[in-house]
Amino acid sequence: MFNSLSDRLTATFKNLRGKGRLSEADVDATVREIRRALLEADVAVPVVREFTAIVKERALGAEVSEALNPGQQVVKIVNEELQNVLGGETRRINLAKTGPTVIMLAGLQGAGKTTLAGKLGKWLTDQGHKPVLVASDLQRPNAVTQLQVVGQRAGVPVFAPEPGATSEFDDPTGDPVKVARDGVDFARSKLYDVVIVDTAGRLGIDQALMNQARDIRDAVDPDEVLFVIDAMIGQDAVNTAKAFDEGVDFTGVVLSKLDGDARGGAALSVRAVTGKPIMFASTGEGVRDFEQFHPDRMASRILDMGDVLTLIEQAERQWDKTEAERMAKKFTDQEDFTFEDFLAQMQQLRKMGSMKKMLAMMPGAAGMREQLENFDEREIDRVEAIVRSMTPHERVAPKIINGSRRARIAKGSGVSVSEVNQLMERFAQAQKMMKRLASGRGVPGMPGGIPGMGRGGAAAKKGNKTKKKSSRSGNPAKRAQENAALASGQKPAAPGSAFGAQGKDLDAESLNLPKGFEKFLGK
Repeated sequence: MFNSLSDRLTATFKNLRGKGRLSEADVDATVREIRRALLEADVAVPVVREFTAIVKERALGAEVSEALNPGQQVVKIVNEELQNVLGGETRRINLAKTGPTVIMLAGLQGAGKTTLAGKLGKWLTDQGHKPVLVASDLQRPNAVTQLQVVGQRAGVPVFAPEPGATSEFDDPTGDPVKVARDGVDFARSKLYDVVIVDTAGRLGIDQALMNQARDIRDAVDPDEVLFVIDAMIGQDAVNTAKAFDEGVDFTGVVLSKLDGDARGGAALSVRAVTGKPIMFASTGEGVRDFEQFHPDRMASRILDMGDVLTLIEQAERQWDKTEAERMAKKFTDQEDFTFEDFLAQMQQLRKMGSMKKMLAMMPGAAGMREQLENFDEREIDRVEAIVRSMTPHERVAPKIINGSRRARIAKGSGVSVSEVNQLMERFAQAQKMMKRLASGRGVPGMPGGIPGMGRGGAAAKKGNKTKKKSSRSGNPAKRAQENAALASGQKPAAPGSAFGAQGKDLDAESLNLPKGFEKFLGK
């Protein structure tokens, strides 16, 4: 999402790095590039004009001229203004104090309302609510059937008393307004706390269908009217949003198809033009590819600062705490990391969703966009197939996997032997890394080991029962010197000193050295 805009802005800010002072010409050049980037991203011209004017005014002010790093201060200003354009603060759903909360969806046909109804229902279910979908779109062929299929996939019940049009040649049957009203009564009687009403889409600004949407709104008195808009609609987003705002008076915006959009100017335009907040975003085909819209996090993504908070929230929702505690105990006890553990960790990651999307939330992801695009999600399936082709004993004792076993594993998982060998090598490296971390020696190349763990890590907790290494040298000359020192009651020389001759007189004859060797002892 916002790939084009993100790349252009990131490239623009690179020119500001390392400059101790920004001239007016530097600011003008930066603002000019920001203007071009926003226009190429299909942001509405009035929004671009206002945005760049504010950025320029602030960039020429005291907060930049007096900053220690003016380049970073300009990035901070752009980040703050992007947040303001996107809405400033996260807007939550207004839940009804009594009775079911009614949410009405409106938008153009093809924007993805029906699919989004199921995603919103799934999201609300995960939040602890009990939603029901109401099929009030009786115009579009098979819209009712589609909503039933989507509801089944999302695990959300659907209220559909009318079949609606089954083909483009059929006349619509039933009254959408009555279906919506009956749906709310049904939810109230069955104790559903949220009602999501799916209305008919429009191919354009159709006044008759706009009147129908207004009648549904008046009949069910919704707590939220969400305007669903295709993020790829471009400059036309402004006119469409204005028409729906005047016709239906929506309370919030939902961006659909945000994952397939390289520009995303609609997101920056709709909020600024209508003043209505963006509340949700659909980021994929799956029912879980749906998230709350956070202006501050989206601004960070656009500026390639990452979205670690969303990543953490996803991990907290999907990660199995029992499994995490088991792995932590195993790590503390310095037990071997096995393929069983590896498989369990992979399954935990799969629950969090697409690896591409997770990696894209990391700061600096724009620099590895090409690698992310080339990343094959099916590679995880192949790795899992290899591990599942192993016997239980092989998973916990991978050292027994010889050549014939590897050939059998490759045949069972449908991959080549070389792929099995590569996995074994990577797994061996992972085992070494786990042991090194558990022992407190840290990651190679990182000084200091793990903060809070002393030398020896978990082993130190068990009493550090390792034997003390002898300080006696294996060199005959050094050992003779040590024996002589012990016999005379002196402390042996420190390891590494040249024959222990640290300014003290030594009896060269007692060392039984070759003739002429005394000169090396200063004699």
